Amino acid sequence: MPPAADLLAWYDHNRRRMPWRALPGENPDPYRVWLSEIMLQQTTVTSVIPYFERFVERFPTVQALAGAEEGAVMAAWAGLGYYARARNLHACARAIDAQGGQFPHTVEALRALPGIGPYTANAVAAIAFGVPVVPVDGNVERVAARIFAIETPLPAAKPALAQAAASLNHEAAAQSRASDFCQALFDLGATICTPRPACGLCPWSAHCRARRAGIAEQLPRRTAKPARPVRHGALFCLQDEAGQILLRRRPPHGLLGGMTELPGTAWRDAPFGADEATQAAPMQAAWRQAGRVRHVFTHFELFLDVYAATVPTIDADGFLRPATRLAGEALPSVMRKCLEIARQPAAHSVPRARPR
Repeated sequence: MPPAADLLAWYDHNRRRMPWRALPGENPDPYRVWLSEIMLQQTTVTSVIPYFERFVERFPTVQALAGAEEGAVMAAWAGLGYYARARNLHACARAIDAQGGQFPHTVEALRALPGIGPYTANAVAAIAFGVPVVPVDGNVERVAARIFAIETPLPAAKPALAQAAASLNHEAAAQSRASDFCQALFDLGATICTPRPACGLCPWSAHCRARRAGIAEQLPRRTAKPARPVRHGALFCLQDEAGQILLRRRPPHGLLGGMTELPGTAWRDAPFGADEATQAAPMQAAWRQAGRVRHVFTHFELFLDVYAATVPTIDADGFLRPATRLAGEALPSVMRKCLEIARQPAAHSVPRARPR
């Protein structure tokens, strides 16, 4: 078993500085720990940092977040993806505020809050409150797979990897510094035990079974994923002569639920031709085909043909926002890509849509 003291000594000299992480000698802020863990799901540290800093500037406490309108929360989250996280984040903040504004200190009580699953409960409990548990993310799975040479492919290996990771903090040193030990594991996986490991720099290299067997770079093994399905749609950027753009709100539940979008077609397996697409336009106009956007979701790949037009006035379902004030809208990144293409100089036009 690798010594916890070796990892902690390495961490004391190599810990990463991040805006949600307490400095040595400081007490962690549970709000920042929780917020960062929600943001970091399916997103890299580098991508999250600017979003985190803007978010806590706007909502510096859990009480401020709880008192905000959902639209403001969604707008602050826009670009991070997986938007159900933002709705759950808001619901969780309100639940905590209703309980006196203090985060519970146990894994079980944290699990009872909206949007907090086993991993997040363990992470907040360990980092914020020093509970001796090991949250298992992809980095920790990789460390455990290599330390114990677990060759079963993912996802079937997940239970074995979780059990192996939980055994890593068996020593008193790990349990007395549970917050640091948890973050040390994260940092080890993120900076040393990466997909291409720097084994010569690892404080646990002498105890790594995969390194001894010469298979460290091959672990964890993964079952081949099937190809992502491809879907297609068309979006319409309609602007009036006053510089306002037509937008609408997506349904509150489902993919991109509650976010702002450009009007468009449903998404389907086959591409839309220009004539067919413009039949679904929000109103008759001289539509030009501005370009195509590719966006990858977790379970499918999406291609959106973007059409743009300018009209004297807009008479269509939705709401208008000045083009200069779109930054404050809850536009997901795929919609921002479409807007960027739509507002480029015109290339060519497609025939007017016939009246519907």
